[in-house]
Amino acid sequence: MPGFSLCVYCGSNEGTQPSYKTAAQELGTAIGAHGWRLVYGAGNAGLMGQVARAAITAGAETFGAIPEHLLDSEMAKTDLTSLVITETMHERKKIMMMNSDAIILLPGGVGSLDEFFEALTWAQLGLHEKPIILLDIDGYWSSLIAMLYHMIEHGFANASLMMLFTVAGTVEDAISILEPSAP
Repeated sequence: MPGFSLCVYCGSNEGTQPSYKTAAQELGTAIGAHGWRLVYGAGNAGLMGQVARAAITAGAETFGAIPEHLLDSEMAKTDLTSLVITETMHERKKIMMMNSDAIILLPGGVGSLDEFFEALTWAQLGLHEKPIILLDIDGYWSSLIAMLYHMIEHGFANASLMMLFTVAGTVEDAISILEPSAP
């Protein structure tokens, strides 16, 4: 049975800023250095691949879940400790959530937002109490944070929504937030 498992949501592309790739590599290395297990979408491309390669190099166990229809486009990483091939995206997200103790969101696109909002919604509904960290590298998620406040201001969310996740500006800050949760 693995120890602390960190679910990482992030892009299957690397984005435009070198700092995103650097953060992904730093996070993967930190996961291994802490003896944690990486849980992620099993891709070998983009930030997903960067996190996984760094985690593997640092000695981390890795658990990937990928739907069959994305095996080619996300270039499934096959040298993981565990690889689960699912039928649907919904099944993928459920398996990732069930196999993690905490969630962190690196820069990414709409798929990463989908994963974040599902984890956030489940927390809001009391379906889990796992720490959720929004890793705001170079202000990447600042518009998202502003949108969440906008939703609260306009009566579509309660202010308690902002208590369901923590914003970290660096990988080091994110790891410091997670350390008390990890055995």
